[in-house]
Amino acid sequence: MEGSSLGVSVWHCLAGRPQISMTNRTRLVLLVVTVPILGYTLVGGLLGSVVAREGTYQHLRVFEDVVSLVTNNYVEPVETESIIRGALWGLAEGLDSESSYLTADETKIYTSGSTAGEVGIGLELRRQYYVQVLAARDGSPAAAAGLHAGDFLRAIDNNPTRMMSTVKAHQLLLGAPGSAVRLSVIRDNAADPIELEVIRGSDRSANVSGRVLSPGVGYLRITEFDDDTIRAIESTTDTLKQQGTERLLIDLRNTAVGSFRTGIAAAALFTDADTLVIRETSSAQEPFSGTSQPATIDWPVVLVTNQGTAGAAELFAAALADNDRAESVGLRTAGRAAEQTLVELPEGGGLLLSSTQYLTSSGASIHRAGVDPAVVVQGPLPTLGQNTSKSDEDPVLDRALEHLTAMPTI
Repeated sequence: MEGSSLGVSVWHCLAGRPQISMTNRTRLVLLVVTVPILGYTLVGGLLGSVVAREGTYQHLRVFEDVVSLVTNNYVEPVETESIIRGALWGLAEGLDSESSYLTADETKIYTSGSTAGEVGIGLELRRQYYVQVLAARDGSPAAAAGLHAGDFLRAIDNNPTRMMSTVKAHQLLLGAPGSAVRLSVIRDNAADPIELEVIRGSDRSANVSGRVLSPGVGYLRITEFDDDTIRAIESTTDTLKQQGTERLLIDLRNTAVGSFRTGIAAAALFTDADTLVIRETSSAQEPFSGTSQPATIDWPVVLVTNQGTAGAAELFAAALADNDRAESVGLRTAGRAAEQTLVELPEGGGLLLSSTQYLTSSGASIHRAGVDPAVVVQGPLPTLGQNTSKSDEDPVLDRALEHLTAMPTI
């Protein structure tokens, strides 16, 4: 009964906003956290006029009351800073898998970008309750260990990832070449994790490579959209043309690294459509056109995608598919098509917030939604702890080749 009485009194406190005591220290912590965010947004930053609405201020007042009630009534002493950090973490966690609250140390790591000769294991990460594998790069230690898009890293070197940012996770994966990192991995709905030891090292794959897959059919593998990708695509397709290529299969599986603008520029090699993709902020839209120069590659194209196809590769795929320039085979892409802005906080931490997203030429969101294939094909998953990357069996590629050869020539 005493518990029920306290619950009723707390509810009335929140509803009627009576006198709730709050220490000066608690108010100071709240001001330190909220003022820079509000100040940034009210002058035309990330959230624009949304934060300025009276309803938002009302929610902030409720949050202030809740913090006070917790500090005054919780059975054990509570550190206000800890409560605020947890609230900020939850705020970012409720937005999307790319937004995150960073501690002061993580903010320094994010802004410095220095690895001092350290190497990782070739993983791209995102957050989905735990830290989750977005993609394992070709030829990397992670790929050799059988790690795959969708796998959860429950712990890295015995550090739980439940409340860990991807910035911190990437730091833990780095180390001296040849050193080992221990991973606790959960795949699908497995009850128990699989423990792996992966040796750190660089991947050995080219960003762009090509070969003749069958008579008249060229195969183009793009693993990253960097500054050299456009030139590499042009050079590789020129070679394929000399070898008799008349149709092209482009493999974008587990391609999750690169510049969005490079992905868009690469699409312009294949289509001169009026709109390739659209860049959207909270207040404006910016279409990217392919009409500035003629497209130079006119073969029929099939794309191969999976849940590890992300970022620039998704924009490339969306630009071609939405403009009827290519069809895709495989699985829906990752849905990671947003750019983040770091809002630095006075206490040294920061909020990494998705401030820009990309849409297809028809206005559909790519971020979180992904790009659906024309033909859905689920390939076999690699076995954790076993290197199956050199297997000649690839049913997804076989189905894509079948689909490509059935397409009419342009």
